[in-house]
Amino acid sequence: MLKTSTGRIIRSLSGFYEVQTAAGTVTCRARGSLRRTNESPMTGDLVEISVEKGKGMVEKILPRRNQFVRPAVANVDALVIFAANTNPVTEPFLIDRVAAIAGDQEVDVILCVNKCDLDPAEDLLRIYTHAGFRCVPASAETGEGVEQLRELIRGKLTAFTGNSGVGKSSILNRLCPELKLPTGEVSEKLGRGRHTTRHVELYDLGEETYVADTPGFSSFDTDQMEVMLKENLQYAFPDFGPYIGCCQFRDCTHRKEPGCAVRGALDAGEIEPTRYDSYLRLYEKAAQIKEWELK
Repeated sequence: MLKTSTGRIIRSLSGFYEVQTAAGTVTCRARGSLRRTNESPMTGDLVEISVEKGKGMVEKILPRRNQFVRPAVANVDALVIFAANTNPVTEPFLIDRVAAIAGDQEVDVILCVNKCDLDPAEDLLRIYTHAGFRCVPASAETGEGVEQLRELIRGKLTAFTGNSGVGKSSILNRLCPELKLPTGEVSEKLGRGRHTTRHVELYDLGEETYVADTPGFSSFDTDQMEVMLKENLQYAFPDFGPYIGCCQFRDCTHRKEPGCAVRGALDAGEIEPTRYDSYLRLYEKAAQIKEWELK
């Protein structure tokens, strides 16, 4: 007997999709008609499924609020970017790049600075607090910041990302000890960790809270931005917001034009230099995107 229901994809691996429904989790394949329309289910998708003789099938993907290519996850409410100021040290440009991608998708960004028991990362926290981000100093070792982070993500579908070895899985283990996720040792010589997360999976923390643990920043290929027009990049920097529209020229790119309010705010110390430098680097990448690529 054919049964239909709706649910959320909580795990995608090798063409199989684990869909969480009110009646439990069902392992599904995707209906061939989805492939013919170039629709590919993603972790986080809300879907309609059918079950017949114990076999599940994804019949329809419900409209997405947003989606990311790297990592492949949809319907994200917030993105937690993990960083550290010691082994490995996170470059601000990597934070800014991923934050811009999230901002372009209108996804809230939270910065969690881990390993604060080893290095308080005061400058990193100062930069992003000043830029208007919600920042959580944390330590997977001591538990510092874990409950603050739990409150910020409560009731949301949140993606965790950050460079390998920074402690995403370790913090997740603190948030939900029964997960017992594997964690990787960080190479002292290389200053980076080995990937322990091989696929995107949603973990149910209760209270309608889901967390997607994703691969490290290498999956956000720094040579390829998510498709974004250069004109839209300024809006992905919330600290630029108060000054957009205040420039001498309406089409100001905030690079070399006279009377630029953004550069004026930079000179006045209202915008952090590292944030502005990241904007310039990302603008050059976005300038290579053609409008037809957004179709």
